[in-house]
Amino acid sequence: MLNRTARPTRLAVAALSGALLLAGCASDSGDDKAADSTNRDEIYVLGLVGDQTKGEPKSGGTLEIVDYGEARSLDPTKTIPNGAVGGNAMAAVYDVLMKYDLENDTYVPLLAESLESTDNTTWTLTLRDGVKFSDGTALDADAVIGSIQYYMANRGFNTLLLATNIADMKATDPKTVTFTLRKPWATFPSMLAQGPGMVLAPAAIKNGPDGFKPIGAGPFTFDSYKPAEELILVRNEKYWGEPAHLDKLRFTWIQGDQAKMDSLKGGSSDLINIRTTDVLEKARKDDYSGIMNPAGAGSIVWINNREGRPGNDVRIRQAISLAMDPQTYVDRALKGAGNATHNIFSPAFPYYKEIELPKTDLEKAKSLVAEAKKDGADTSLTYLGQSDQTSRTGAVTIEAQLESIGLDITIETVSDVSEQTARIYGTHDFDLAMGAMSIGEDPYMSFANNVVSTSPANPSGYASKKMDELVDSLQAKTPLEGADTLAEINELWQVEVPGVVLTSGGFFAPWNTNVHGVEPTGVNMLLFHNAYKS
Repeated sequence: MLNRTARPTRLAVAALSGALLLAGCASDSGDDKAADSTNRDEIYVLGLVGDQTKGEPKSGGTLEIVDYGEARSLDPTKTIPNGAVGGNAMAAVYDVLMKYDLENDTYVPLLAESLESTDNTTWTLTLRDGVKFSDGTALDADAVIGSIQYYMANRGFNTLLLATNIADMKATDPKTVTFTLRKPWATFPSMLAQGPGMVLAPAAIKNGPDGFKPIGAGPFTFDSYKPAEELILVRNEKYWGEPAHLDKLRFTWIQGDQAKMDSLKGGSSDLINIRTTDVLEKARKDDYSGIMNPAGAGSIVWINNREGRPGNDVRIRQAISLAMDPQTYVDRALKGAGNATHNIFSPAFPYYKEIELPKTDLEKAKSLVAEAKKDGADTSLTYLGQSDQTSRTGAVTIEAQLESIGLDITIETVSDVSEQTARIYGTHDFDLAMGAMSIGEDPYMSFANNVVSTSPANPSGYASKKMDELVDSLQAKTPLEGADTLAEINELWQVEVPGVVLTSGGFFAPWNTNVHGVEPTGVNMLLFHNAYKS
């Protein structure tokens, strides 16, 4: 997602979340094709799957976790604090004020005692009595405010949304924080269920980012970290709730989802995180227990809409959409695994609505290209992708589809996801590029970051007054209340084409039969407060 000589900007690093999820699309199973096709609505379900029998909790032991991506720092402002890049460990160390209840599609208190609002503009956060950080200092309203201020000052992920929406944040008493927003924000609790809701102790941040120390109030504390090797957390004996059952959490990072599955089957790991479609679907069909997090727009070909780029002409964008057949991409690039669709949303979520989607129409696509070319449009485009075999197969598949309608495509590959991320989100040096949005429980946040014209994280440079208005109106609604608005956004997307969605996807955390009590929450994160091994 960049110029080979450019260094990733902070914004490019912030965008790495979606790109890392995308990186998992590359198949490394070694099979010629995926497992037999079944109803994918039964595979990409939301929440706990498989046998969740818990039995009597047992104390002790180490949970061996192969995480999806390695966070080189437990400072949540230096990575994306979600389940893809270190969020699981951070939630264990810092806890989160709120958590997402997948079963009931709502946010409930965790570290907080309550979060209430009558108008979605003034939110009152009440803290639990007697909560202390692991260093013995009190977790009070001032500490919460100081932690969020640190997060915003150091431009943690989604700071733009926070900074533009929070008009005031004050401690009305030691247990209470009052947030006053500039306008109603129905899903504001989701912010406190991820990075901004990870409360950092005053001692953790007093010396700034360079002197950061991982001190929180979560069920585990930091023990040791060896880059590219392991991160070890140990039980916090002073935790405000029931102490964790496990003695330790050990996070490691194995490259390749099939290699992760091999480690799970062999017993060298207890729990893994995977996204590669054929590996994921095989694990689901083998009925592994775990947590499934579906995501809309799992694979997108972003089209650079900026002035001077071929994609600035909407006819070129529409032609690309009409030429690209999602099922062909899935069959050829993903070995038949994955949910082929132009729909930007996953059917697993309650806000999902069917809309009329564009159908492959090569003749119409050719006509649009010819018309645009006659008016002076550039029809030579560079496609940016990664260099692994699956990504290259996907690139060739896309190249063939687009050249069949009169476009001239040059494939450019980069060696790693960081370079790809920087090209898309930093220097905007691409015409077409494979990416992802991974739209989950809070679609408003995804659109505010990726589609709104004023967002610096907007990868395609797409700018639409109508889209801005729709996304703005979505802020005051829950996803279910905003289902009709989301359908309008989807319909407008298909006409104006910021990019072309090829698949919805998912993020799966399977575990072995001796693992129990792991809980899901938002942004693909896992909670280990009540986890144990039988």
